[in-house]
Amino acid sequence: MVLTLAFRNLFHDRIRLVVTLVGILFSIVLVAVQLGLYLGARKMIIGMIDNANAELWVTAFGAKSFEEAGSLDGRQRHIALSVPGVASVEPLVASFNEWRKPDGGATLSVVVGTDMPVGGLAPWNMIEGEPADMFRPNAVIAERTYLENLGIKGVGDTAEIGAQRVKVVGLTEGIRSFTTAPYVFMPLARARAIMGMTENQTTFYLVKLQPGAEAPIVQRALQARLSGVEVLTTTEFRDRSLAHWLFSTGAGVALIGGALLGTLVGTVIVAQTLYSSTKDHLNEFATLRALGSSSGYIHRVILLQAALSAGFGYALGMTIALIIIEASKNSALPIIMTPGLAAGLLALTIFMCAISALAAIMKVTRIDPAMVFAR
Repeated sequence: MVLTLAFRNLFHDRIRLVVTLVGILFSIVLVAVQLGLYLGARKMIIGMIDNANAELWVTAFGAKSFEEAGSLDGRQRHIALSVPGVASVEPLVASFNEWRKPDGGATLSVVVGTDMPVGGLAPWNMIEGEPADMFRPNAVIAERTYLENLGIKGVGDTAEIGAQRVKVVGLTEGIRSFTTAPYVFMPLARARAIMGMTENQTTFYLVKLQPGAEAPIVQRALQARLSGVEVLTTTEFRDRSLAHWLFSTGAGVALIGGALLGTLVGTVIVAQTLYSSTKDHLNEFATLRALGSSSGYIHRVILLQAALSAGFGYALGMTIALIIIEASKNSALPIIMTPGLAAGLLALTIFMCAISALAAIMKVTRIDPAMVFAR
């Protein structure tokens, strides 16, 4: 009977039901898109850091992110190799540079120079060519998503970075940049030449540890021996990059704020609808009270009514959200949906509707059963 009564109350006024579902749907879609954009941005920011085969990063003091770091003079590598627990120390160059399109015009790119030994950083998610192809003369590997931005059509096209002519020999898929400046992979020596660095200069040193070595202990030892630089664990460098791009720029606050706004709007709409529905059925609820129904029974009816609204609204909202997510898959800023986010959205929808039901429950609690006999 509880389910039947809740179901009939919910579907008694179809227009009101549509308004309720639209409120929940709007909230689910907005929260899913905003948090999905946040997860997408987060993945782009930490992608290079997470795919580098290293436990520790040696950077210039105050490096803000993978793309924004100063240069090291090369003395640090030999000192670092002498520290107990260090297996390898590999240089990596990463910096913004101008990409000149073959048909004219220019755009900003991020040059990534690596020789890909153990402890280095190799391009991943290759859809054309192999990582080793970039060691051909003047060869580079680019990201398929940014082909239009780079003014090229694919493998075999040529362009210029700095004053050097380069040829695209391979393409990756899914290595996107939060700054929208495409990553361009090339050998370390070529990147140094383009950036005007000496043969010893670099942006980072990627430190690989020996089996059994503890990262915090080696980190402290490296920091004690190296002056004028910072030694960061992968986790520390990831957190610093996220803090710089998402919170120092305000981008993360805007995305999270949009998600909170969607939750608030959905909660208000659902609360208003449930309250109005309950108010219209006060006589029926009063009759139930007069017949001996407990407050708990009536409360379960209202809560089940809210749960049904949550279920229908979540199904519709997730359907639309998944369509939007699929459409963004090849964009410069893809929206990501994870099982954890989907489960979180379901819990949020149920919580939102349960909170919304409180106003209706408070109204029913004050019903005087005698009002039935006063009609």
